[in-house]
Order: sequence, then C-alpha cells, then structure tokens
Amino acid sequence: MSRSLNRATLAGLVAILLWSSTIAVGRRISEQLGPATAGAAVYLTAALLLAPVVLSKRRAGADAERLSLRYLIGCGALFVTNMVTLFLALGLAADRSQTVEVGLLNYLWPAFTLLFSVWLLDNRASWGLVPGTVLALLGVAVVLTGDGGFSWASLGSNLARHPLVYALGLTAAISWGLYSNLARRWGSGDSTLAVLFFVLATGLAFLGVRLLRAEAGSLSLQVVLEVAFLGTATALAYSLWDVSMRQGEITLVAALSYLTPFFSTVVSSLYLHVGLTKILWLGCGLIILGSFWSWRSIVPAERH
Repeated sequence: MSRSLNRATLAGLVAILLWSSTIAVGRRISEQLGPATAGAAVYLTAALLLAPVVLSKRRAGADAERLSLRYLIGCGALFVTNMVTLFLALGLAADRSQTVEVGLLNYLWPAFTLLFSVWLLDNRASWGLVPGTVLALLGVAVVLTGDGGFSWASLGSNLARHPLVYALGLTAAISWGLYSNLARRWGSGDSTLAVLFFVLATGLAFLGVRLLRAEAGSLSLQVVLEVAFLGTATALAYSLWDVSMRQGEITLVAALSYLTPFFSTVVSSLYLHVGLTKILWLGCGLIILGSFWSWRSIVPAERH
C-alpha cells in the first residue's frame, strides 16, 4: 500500500485529534461525578448518539456482513478494559498534575501498537524498533520520577506511592495497542455496529463498577455540557479509528498518533490549569521520538 493518505487513514488522524481532549475533560468530569459515574455518563451518551447512525445505515441497506464472534468478544473485551482502566486512573490520580502523568503513560499505546503489529499482523521490523521502544519507555520513566530529576530511586518511590494509578494507566496503553491490531486482523462487517456494541458494553461496565464503589458527586450545567462534548467526541473518534485500523495504513496512523501526547498535554495544561515542568516536556518528547523511531523501523506485511 502506498504511504499516501486515503480516506480510512485520514479517519484515524481525526480520531487522534478528538482523543487529545479525553484526559483533560475526563478528569474534570471525574472530579465532579466520580470516575465510574463519569465513565458511565460519557459512554452511555456515546452509545445513544451511535444508535441512530447504526439504524440509518441498516435502513439504507448497508453491508450486513456478520461480525465475527472472536472480534466481538476479543476486541470488545480489550475496548472495555482500555476505557475502564483509563477513566479509573484519571479519577484516582492524586491531583491534576498526576493526571497529566497518567495521560502520558497511556500514550505509550502508539509504541505498543507498532510493537504488537510485528507479532499480530506479520509486519517486519528492523533493529531500530528496540531503541525506539526503549526511548518511549524511558520517556514515561522520566515523567514518573517527578520534578526532582531522573533517578531510579525517585522512580521507584513514585511508583510505590501510587501503584494502582500507574498500573491502570499502563494497562490502558497495552490493551489499546492490542485492540488496534486485532481489530484489523479479526474485523469484518459493519464497523459502526461493532463500535456501538463496544461503547454500550463500556457504559454498562462502568455502571457495574459504580454499584460496587460508592461515589459522591454533584450535577451542574458545566458537567452536563462536558459529558455531552466528550460523549460526542467519543462516538465519533472510535468509529473513525475502527475504520482506520481495518482499512487504513496502520503503521502510518500509529506513527502520526505520536503527536497525541503533545496535543493532550497542551490541552490538559490549558483546561486543567496545570503548570508543565521541563521534566514533563522532556518525557513527552522522548515518547514522541520513540514512537516515531519505532514507526520508521516497521515494514508492513503487504510490502514484504
């Protein structure tokens, strides 16, 4: 496949831009409603927005090819895992500064997407994949040491203080890297219908978590508008991403997604009023450089 942009590849780029608001807006909603309630509100809103689109496609006689069971169960489980772990990490973060750290940890997913594509999509990789992945991981390690400068002692201390938050963020990154590859390998049929199933299952999973976890929250016009915005962005972004992973050039989209940490960090700084330190920008830069280097090391299977 040529590296020139096609419509499916462009869809992935739009999804990346929409996702840049997830960390900041998701944290604000979680602060007001609690993480499980926030997740349920956002994803059930997204499901309500996707449902009319799916119905209109059915009435218009769209492709009714059946969705494979392994795609629905396997990719669905990874989708739900990603969303639940990310929102819980955002809500459980000690403060807004740690929210930005969790966001950067989550943005290891482009590097994981490229790494897993060698295993799951039979892509080939040159030696550059190793230093690229190491650079991305080093970027996260730098971010997680805090403002005192990088050291293994400070990294270990920070992880020991907040192990659950960072474990959830890392799980989100790994699960999305797997989902992106398996959606291409297993996907068939109406992608919008599949995303509706996944988003609805995510909303219901959050409701289940909410029943097990007491949360105090307050409703306001601001939080209603934020839920409406993030629900709309979610419905659109995941529909576009599913199309891109199944029909676009996965390595190019994954490589361009290396800019997501930068966009997300800027949005978080402005929306959450978080001051960004030099160490945070250094980590962000290493994640971006590592993801780009990894992309340059991948040869898609169709070009072997």
